[in-house]
Amino acid sequence: MALKIAMIGAGSIGFTRRLMHDILAIPELADTTFALMDISPRNLDMVTQLCRRDIEANKLSATVVPTTNQREAIADSDYIICMIRQGGLEAFQTDIDIPLKYGVDQCVGDTICAGGIMYAQRTIPVLLSICKDIREVAKPDALFLNYSNPMAMNVWACNLYGGVQTIGLCHGVQGAHWQITHCIENWAKREGLVPQDYNMHRREVDVIASGINHQTWFVKVQWRGMDMLPRMLELFEAHPEYPQTEKVRIDVLRRFGYYSTESNGHLSEYLPWYRKRPAEINKWIDLSNWINGETGGYLRVCTEGRNWFENDFPNWMQETPPVIGPNNRSEEHGSYIIEGLETGRVYRGHFNVPNRGQIPNLPDGCIIEIPGYVDLNGINMPVVGDLPLACAATCSVSVRVQQMAMEAAVHGDVNLLKQAMLHDPLVGAVCDPEEVWQMTDEMLVAQSQWLPQYAEAIPQARQRLHAATQNGTRVTLRQTEGAARLHTRTLEELAQQAEEARANASAADKGKMTKEPAH
Repeated sequence: MALKIAMIGAGSIGFTRRLMHDILAIPELADTTFALMDISPRNLDMVTQLCRRDIEANKLSATVVPTTNQREAIADSDYIICMIRQGGLEAFQTDIDIPLKYGVDQCVGDTICAGGIMYAQRTIPVLLSICKDIREVAKPDALFLNYSNPMAMNVWACNLYGGVQTIGLCHGVQGAHWQITHCIENWAKREGLVPQDYNMHRREVDVIASGINHQTWFVKVQWRGMDMLPRMLELFEAHPEYPQTEKVRIDVLRRFGYYSTESNGHLSEYLPWYRKRPAEINKWIDLSNWINGETGGYLRVCTEGRNWFENDFPNWMQETPPVIGPNNRSEEHGSYIIEGLETGRVYRGHFNVPNRGQIPNLPDGCIIEIPGYVDLNGINMPVVGDLPLACAATCSVSVRVQQMAMEAAVHGDVNLLKQAMLHDPLVGAVCDPEEVWQMTDEMLVAQSQWLPQYAEAIPQARQRLHAATQNGTRVTLRQTEGAARLHTRTLEELAQQAEEARANASAADKGKMTKEPAH
């Protein structure tokens, strides 16, 4: 099967190389042509060198074709995989630092909240340009697989306005599935149901997760025919690590009755209860890993990873190339979807798709994350049913924020953008309306180079900020680095833990939540 797969944003070393290895682990796809596209020639060149070296070392017949031309990469492609970060780390820095001045303390800032909303404003215009190229020059019915956040808003815009079937892919469900498996394993050992040296795989635990990306809920958990949902709180509270690292998730489990797929740091910024008072943030988080709630944690590890990769690249080229094959395949959905569609081997995963009645108590058309099945017949998404009411209420608030922010990004609507910010759960818990209006103006001005749809509106935002400065700022700003901000390590500091630095730089999953192999 001589496929062409376009990878847009291929300078993302973690995703590009990982997904290429996964795809080439499928024997039928050994002749694949990978069109690697990135706007940074330097990043593209480094990733291309590594990918070509890996293919040659594994004696595979695949081809890597690098280009900085998006349309050229997409031309005649069967699949298009997107992993862009529009604005890069420079824009990401403003997603975290500007909201802090208004009291909004984020761990990740890439889904909703102030950072995620602005991330969508930068990203959606680029995704719609990708969709245009797919419609015009890709193979008929080419499938768009999106890994870029904010997942729900991006996939919503592509399906509604891009005219291209777009599936959103995330590894949050797999990571949380492993956590549940570890809890059941510990319980089963205490009960004498499995030997003390038994290593349980997540395939042994049957789950259904349902909701929206990064707010998906495990509504079914079974092991050996036993319903484990009533035991979930007990199992997590008895785990030797999770009561310390997953305080928000366990508290939500205690009050909702259902465990959320997403990490402690992620979940804490989607809700109005855990990060609104700076003095209380540290009681809900843990700093042993950034993903447990560190202020700006994702920005820090991404910055460290990129700096280390650029510095350490010559050593990467000297190390022994990895073995590409089924035993080293990751749990990322992308390769399994392509395998199912091309070979007919059935794959079940959790995907982000438009709601067409699969979750009746969430709005039709919004982007939901539910189980789906892939084979030669296509991607099939069965009806899951209503979410539990508390879970549905939480998701519904986020969905309306996503919808307003997505529409604002498509149409360049400043008022709608500010209304999305105003209705965001954490922003609304921290800021009054005037703070929201000024914060949004400040973010628009700071990110103007990546916001072409707001070209006419940004001068007015700049004038409002200038007038506020001249007259004394409209609102009182905070002088803070955040409740739990850690130092971004220098190259010299990273060199003292070079192995860890390299693992971070090469990881597709920066949270390292998925610790076990797929096979």
